[in-house]
Amino acid sequence: MSELNKIALKIICNGKGILAADESNGTMTKRLEAVSVASTPENRLLFREMLFSSEAMKDCIGGVILYDETIKQTSSSGKSIPDLISSVGSVAGIKVDTGAKDLANSSEEKITEGLDGLRERLKKYYELGARFTKWRSVYIINKKFPSKLSINSNAHALARYAALVQENGMVPIVEPEVLMDGDHDAELCLIKTSEVIKKCFEELVLNKVDLSGIILKPNMILAGNKSKNKISNEEVSQKTIECLKKSVPSEVPGIAFLSGGQSDIEATENLNLINKNNNTNFIMTYSYGRALQQSALKIWSKNTKDIKATQNTFNHRAKMCTLAAQGKWSIELENK
Repeated sequence: MSELNKIALKIICNGKGILAADESNGTMTKRLEAVSVASTPENRLLFREMLFSSEAMKDCIGGVILYDETIKQTSSSGKSIPDLISSVGSVAGIKVDTGAKDLANSSEEKITEGLDGLRERLKKYYELGARFTKWRSVYIINKKFPSKLSINSNAHALARYAALVQENGMVPIVEPEVLMDGDHDAELCLIKTSEVIKKCFEELVLNKVDLSGIILKPNMILAGNKSKNKISNEEVSQKTIECLKKSVPSEVPGIAFLSGGQSDIEATENLNLINKNNNTNFIMTYSYGRALQQSALKIWSKNTKDIKATQNTFNHRAKMCTLAAQGKWSIELENK
């Protein structure tokens, strides 16, 4: 086993998943203001530190994706945030892309930027304690999109990013997200997502990326949020597995799904069924942001001094996701 493969497996083995706490300051400000909490560096740290020091970190969370501000902060105990995360057996990671910008000659679509100066930034993040990274590409979907230009450009950027990350001794999360926005049906989502993922792996191989030392972070196969043709959770699981079996090389150790606008329960139930029906060798787990944090954030906003209630809410959500990553979740356990 390569060192990169060991890190990847440490993050996603035994039902553990990834807490995506890498919201930019702008996104975090929207989340906090939506629950009437001022978005200051202190409040952003306070909320995140409560999650990072919760009980669930030991049993459920194998890795935490951080934002540039957070990885440089110090916890109330005096430990750096990466040290706090590693002290409970979890792995600190870092978002390294600089965001999605309009794609030249296809302005309705996006290209993710951040390759300039990335090698130097990666060295600094490694010194700060990061051992894995994240880069997200986004694709809109309808009969016309994503275009070949978007699919090829974003796959190339993801592969160049992944190669640089591995060169610096870290595991790259490769995140090609086909967005839920739109009135498309699940069948179109399956076709377009398969096309996107296949192209990503073509580019990863071309760039000599060690596939046993990456984690794929895709969307599940769902009908669009405005579609009249919704499919059952069982169909979501079947179509998602079908997509991954056709598109992902067997060397990849695991897949950590994004929640992509699904509710907490929906994201948990779909992951559970994917694992119940999983007839692949891939580990199938979660890399959730809002679907792990939102319920805790709502509790915290009622009384920002009530750390216990906030952590209890997060512990429950993380435990449910970890049960789902093992195919052991049920609505009865959810409501206990």
